[in-house]
Amino acid sequence: MAQAVFYHAGCPVCVDAAQVVVNYLDESKITTEIVHLGTARNRIEEAEKAGVKSVPALVIGGNVYHINFGASLEDVKG
Repeated sequence: MAQAVFYHAGCPVCVDAAQVVVNYLDESKITTEIVHLGTARNRIEEAEKAGVKSVPALVIGGNVYHINFGASLEDVKG
């Protein structure tokens, strides 16, 4: 089964995007982990290494899909 990680910072844009994306993905084909970088700050480096530049972002199979623009990763670090 494929793995996806949805990174967000808890803003309304991020929370809405997480709900829409996770509900849309086929749970029989992909497992999705939702990571709130505001509360899981230890995962910011992981997101950067995956190629995330802003949140909300979805990482699937090494590809990063930036969804709308809630905040830059630099803002999340701040």
